[in-house]
Amino acid sequence: MKRIFIAATLLLFGLCTRAQTVTVVDQITQELLAGAWVSDGKLKLETNGKGQADLSLLQGDSLIVSIPGYETARTARAALQGENPKIALRQSDVTLETIVISPNRWEEGQISNPSRVQGIKMRDVAFQNPQTAADLLGGSGYVFIQKSQQAGGSPMLRGFATNRVMLVVDGVRMNNAIFRSGNLQNVISLDANDLESAEVLFGPGAVMYGSDAIGGVMDFHTLKAKFSDDGKLRFGGSAFGRFSSANTEKTGHVDLNFGLQKLAFATSFTFADYDDLRTGINGNAFYLRPSYQATIDGVDSTMTNPDPQKQVHSAFGQMNFMQKIRWKPGQNLDIAYGFHYSATTDAPRYDRLTLDANADSTLDNAQWYYGPQKWMMNRLGLTLTKGNKVFDRFRMVAAVQNYEESRHDRRVNATRLRNQTESVLALSLNLDFDKKIGERMEFYYGAEAIYNKVGSVANRIDIVTGEETGTNTRYPDGSTWQAYGLYGNLKWKLTSKFTLNTGARYSMYRIAADFDTSAFPFPFLRAENNKGALNGNLGLVFSPNNRFQAYVNASTGFRAPNIDDIGKVFESEPGSVVVPNADLKPEYAYNGEFGAVKTFGNFLKLDLSVFYTYLDHALARRNFTFNGQDSILYDGTMSQVQAIQNITQAYVYGVQAGVDIDFGKGIGLKSTLSFQRGREQSQDSLLYYPLSHAAPLYGSTRVFYQRKALRFEVYSVYNAGMAFEDLSLGDRNDDANFAKDPDGRPFVPAWMTLNFKAAWFISRHVALNAGIENITDALYRPFGSGISAPGRNFMAAIKVHW
Repeated sequence: MKRIFIAATLLLFGLCTRAQTVTVVDQITQELLAGAWVSDGKLKLETNGKGQADLSLLQGDSLIVSIPGYETARTARAALQGENPKIALRQSDVTLETIVISPNRWEEGQISNPSRVQGIKMRDVAFQNPQTAADLLGGSGYVFIQKSQQAGGSPMLRGFATNRVMLVVDGVRMNNAIFRSGNLQNVISLDANDLESAEVLFGPGAVMYGSDAIGGVMDFHTLKAKFSDDGKLRFGGSAFGRFSSANTEKTGHVDLNFGLQKLAFATSFTFADYDDLRTGINGNAFYLRPSYQATIDGVDSTMTNPDPQKQVHSAFGQMNFMQKIRWKPGQNLDIAYGFHYSATTDAPRYDRLTLDANADSTLDNAQWYYGPQKWMMNRLGLTLTKGNKVFDRFRMVAAVQNYEESRHDRRVNATRLRNQTESVLALSLNLDFDKKIGERMEFYYGAEAIYNKVGSVANRIDIVTGEETGTNTRYPDGSTWQAYGLYGNLKWKLTSKFTLNTGARYSMYRIAADFDTSAFPFPFLRAENNKGALNGNLGLVFSPNNRFQAYVNASTGFRAPNIDDIGKVFESEPGSVVVPNADLKPEYAYNGEFGAVKTFGNFLKLDLSVFYTYLDHALARRNFTFNGQDSILYDGTMSQVQAIQNITQAYVYGVQAGVDIDFGKGIGLKSTLSFQRGREQSQDSLLYYPLSHAAPLYGSTRVFYQRKALRFEVYSVYNAGMAFEDLSLGDRNDDANFAKDPDGRPFVPAWMTLNFKAAWFISRHVALNAGIENITDALYRPFGSGISAPGRNFMAAIKVHW
């Protein structure tokens, strides 16, 4: 009898214990919400990896459940009955209670930070289904994307782009010694499908990130390997397949997680194949593809395109692989290793393949393509959270990155194909510390060391005989770029309403390059460049409650010249050749910004930021002399000599604004708008002309409806036009990618697209997505792009979670 009593007691206790476990889920997707807080007003519990919390530890009869990005829910404990009680939370953008990482490299609340940071929610990314990481950024509404080919995507932030904006992945800078002033496609090396979070920090971020962070920082965090919460194997993951009609996209993805209590593994793989991109029909006919090049029986020919909407020679493919191993030997120590690899196929440079400089109906280039763009990163991270007198938290991130890119071109009827291949070995070490000083101060400080070594080789191959000959390389082979920095940033809560942020960083860099005069008559054999830079920021935040924030800040940024600036030889456009210039200094940015965010109840959020950035000693490509000559014979063409020089000043100002409205009953609206206007000096410093990367006014408006397991969204993306007078001098001279006004001058037509997306969350394990993009089949080309945007596009995807 005693044994039966004990067994019954244990059974009853087990049933009671089970009844005290609640699961927190997303109201629409039924996704398990790990990291949610469940509180009785005195004690807070955090849900585990399964979204569960044990309520037996709480005493109150009323519970409050919250997590950033969702409306706070209140429920009576007595209402949580049944075998598996759940609390469903409703997504909401009408909140200021968000967590950001990029401003100080540690997680912190956005409401106390004096910078504009735009978080990109992964649930929105999953719903929109962007094809690449560049499309992911463009879909945020605050980043403008330029493309020279389909295998591209160059982000523009507040009038700055390319090597004046920073890419960071898992705390490691991707910017390297050959990031150029021309448009870049490195961001597509990141897999849009294995990201856990992403955010954009606007304005100079030099104190935390050093050189290049003038326009802003795009901070990506890939999937973490997750540990088990209960001692059992934690297995999870997802897979999806997607098809898009505009470029016959075929994408497949799978990610897996295996977790024990102290050891965890995460794996991700994505493969994508894109055919030639089909553009729209309703717009300026200049953006069509009336002809294309082909080599038939050894003869280069210009062919009539039977389908001008099909942008022949734009297809490419890509694969991404990630493997992570995470070990937690103790409660306060976390060690993580990550391996990333990305590679594209050959990618045609579409804008060069459409050139017809003589307007004789014969295309200039028979071949022009990028070889496989490869990126590999090995990253080792260590985080220690056991406090002492020096720090409360410490993180070390060491990384080795390998980049490879190549260019291959041949003019029509030429017999030799030029091949230029570049590689970069990039080593980096970051040490970041966080220390609380009393109740009101928090001090962030650290150090960074970077070493880049550039490899550059080139040849010409006769396409008939296969004979190989040497030619000049794009960069001096074996050149190096080094940078070192120390930083400190203080966050001081002056009162309950005011928070002060201030910091400084000192950076040093060193460049060394040896030039080979056997292939090109350089006027020097070796170039060295050593400089230092001091940067700082000062910001004040006023936040009387969690529904209002106003901030003002002043900050500086800089960009150190790199190997691309100092040692490059290349044809910038037909008839112009860029030559090395070793006598360069850093360019400095001085930035001021004011911003405010206000929420009204749970139904309205307004945000606004106004900024002004002045760029001194700006590096720009201008006419130059080489060995006393203003023109030289290059690649068989007499070409104007140009070089990167510190001979100009520039400024850019603008406004960013947004509104989020929750009408209730699952209906909402989200709208963003960005305006920027920039000017830079002419070569004689007498006049100011439009800045080359200041995009026109652009924005998006989205109306959505979500209820039960469904979500629908109708949205429009739009851009203002740019007249000839709004274009930079470079765009006016190199106008091959622009439509022409009645006077034959280049300009950018305004455009707008109408789009529809839908998702059906059959269960938390299966979801179907579908959509129609560019419903009106608009024919347009985003500012600065060399390839036209997709026309009407039907998209469908199926996703499985386990």
